Amino acid sequence: MSTNLKVDGDRLWDTIMETAKIGGTPKGGICRLTLTDLDKQVRHWFRDACEAAGCEVTIDEIGNMFARRPGKDPTLPPIAMGSHLDTQPTGGKYDGIIGVLAGLEVLRTLNDSGYETNAPLEVINWTNEEGSRFAPAMLASGVFAGVFPPSYAYERTDREGKTFLEELERIGFKGEKKAGSHKFGAFFELHIEQGPILEEEEKTIGIVTGVQGMRWYEVTVTGTDSHAGSTPMRMRKDALLGASRMIAAVHEIGWAHAPDGVATVGLIESKPNSRNVIPGEVFFTVDMRHPDDAALAKMEADLRSVLFDIAMPLQLEHTIDRVWDSPAVKFDPACIDAVRQAAAAENEPAREIVSGAGHDAAYISRVAPTAMIFVPCEKGLSHNELEKAEPEHVIAGANVLLRAVLQMDAQQARD
Repeated sequence: MSTNLKVDGDRLWDTIMETAKIGGTPKGGICRLTLTDLDKQVRHWFRDACEAAGCEVTIDEIGNMFARRPGKDPTLPPIAMGSHLDTQPTGGKYDGIIGVLAGLEVLRTLNDSGYETNAPLEVINWTNEEGSRFAPAMLASGVFAGVFPPSYAYERTDREGKTFLEELERIGFKGEKKAGSHKFGAFFELHIEQGPILEEEEKTIGIVTGVQGMRWYEVTVTGTDSHAGSTPMRMRKDALLGASRMIAAVHEIGWAHAPDGVATVGLIESKPNSRNVIPGEVFFTVDMRHPDDAALAKMEADLRSVLFDIAMPLQLEHTIDRVWDSPAVKFDPACIDAVRQAAAAENEPAREIVSGAGHDAAYISRVAPTAMIFVPCEKGLSHNELEKAEPEHVIAGANVLLRAVLQMDAQQARD
């Protein structure tokens, strides 16, 4: 496959900046949590933009959005591109978003040139990739891939007790289409790296070969809330004291399995959260990751052991629930090769890389040939309002995406 097609870089960048206003923060980031009114707003924007590009937009029962551009042969499974439009509470303008909007730009570019693919093409907005409001992450792509039943997703609650189903229906994006009811010929996801490697090595394109394994846990530590002034130190059952030691232990587990392993506590809630009351209950989350599943299992065993050892002498109760387990993923060799050849054809400096972050592509790889394309982000910073990607890098990634999609389209027609 050879083509001189190039995306309209200015149009792509303008689209990114336009949608960044929906939920834009004073520091230049985005707060656009799943199934909020702002998520509803960006979903309507996406549907309108895709329909203006001549696509038919369908929505499945979990809120995933599919914009389809017809191909010459409607019997061929579509080649799909996409990512997510939801963000972290202090999210940036690029995480996930460029994968959706670059997919839209690919369709617009093909429209401009009159290029007709053999297979249909689809651009997808996956629901609740971030998992910041409804845990776990990658929830709706997981339902699509058969990892979770729809009922599991529907029952997820946010910290205010609102369910996923209630909020999905409230914003009007619960579709009739059964999740996972159609197949892809291939799936490609463009994303910022969310790490420092590409920038440090002055590479424009990351050829993503897989995703490391990751597990999420929710821990509740229970003691006795009592008066801070009248309860002797020897009689206290301080849940926050125990939780603080546990959090430090999580950090040490990460170091013990470094450099490949990482361990993070990212959310903590102390009750009753009053300055003159000894905390009686603390809730916190644990995120553990490693590219080797056996090593990740060892990290979990270490976690469970150390929590018990900390709680016992302090007379505290504790529970630990694993709420998400995403095993290490290896992407499809043919899709990886399509990205490799596309980067070479674009004369972009590239290197193979394993993703440290979770992505919808990890679940979709279970049901379709899949690969990812990374572009650098400044200092590897992500999940932060100061997240930054250079226009030339995002545009280069979109051009690699375009070439990889057209290469797989040609290959699928030959097969």
